[in-house]
Amino acid sequence: MRGLPAPPPLGSAALPPGTFTGRAVLVTGGGTGLGKAIAAEFARLGADLVIAGRRIEQLKSAQEELAAVPGAGRVTAAVCDIRDPERVAEVFDAAAAAFGGVPDVLVNNAAANFPCPAEDLSPNAWRAVVDITLTGTWFVTREFGRRHLAAGSAGSIVNMGASYAWTGGPGYAHSAAAKAGVKNLVETLAVEWGPYGIQINGLVPGLFPHADMTEDIRGGLERAAPDDKDTRQPALRVGAPRELGWAATFLASPYARFITGHTLVVDGANWQRRSLVNPEVIPVREQLGRGPFIP
Repeated sequence: MRGLPAPPPLGSAALPPGTFTGRAVLVTGGGTGLGKAIAAEFARLGADLVIAGRRIEQLKSAQEELAAVPGAGRVTAAVCDIRDPERVAEVFDAAAAAFGGVPDVLVNNAAANFPCPAEDLSPNAWRAVVDITLTGTWFVTREFGRRHLAAGSAGSIVNMGASYAWTGGPGYAHSAAAKAGVKNLVETLAVEWGPYGIQINGLVPGLFPHADMTEDIRGGLERAAPDDKDTRQPALRVGAPRELGWAATFLASPYARFITGHTLVVDGANWQRRSLVNPEVIPVREQLGRGPFIP
């Protein structure tokens, strides 16, 4: 068995050089992790970038890193809590001041997540995830759409999703419900806004290990696959963050203009994996190392 081949090296691009030259791209959660990796691929193709997030230190570090990507345009950073529509509007105002108009592309990457048995989820925990992952995504999407509609200009949106929007996600009831809502926004707005030149698609990442993974996610991966994560994927390897960036740049590019309302899963078929004989069921509480539920 060999699995799927390794991707081309970092710095490669599937699209022509300069595909996004003169175009502005807004990436929420662009200061770390997969959001930064996606932003880097847009930068490599000449885009001007606005990266938004809640922590100025991370944003400033990412701004310097992205500005140094060969081919990058201008890079600006904006502190924003996407749960606040007024702060969201300020980010778009800052983008207009920096680049002269509404960003051409929006990547809704910002989200919140942590594993928890459903019965242990407090109202605040539920709201924290849903308000960022679904409502925050909607606030940014709405602002992008309204400004393009007012200007009569075309635009492209890429919403980051999750495969448990289809399958459900034991241990992630809050996030799975929110991501199902995000997927539905893709399908609804593709029809509503297509006549005005606004396309919207979803992008679902599989396992892309990176330095900014939170400790709870890192710990869960280590418990599930302490020795070898590669052999637990049908591709016999995990993903490289640049592969997700390549998918995002394609969906937002002129070469994908007739693709809208679609959610692309980039996970080496892992979410479709089935066993001939299912493994033993281990309750989520036990998987997370929690004792019996006590009301």
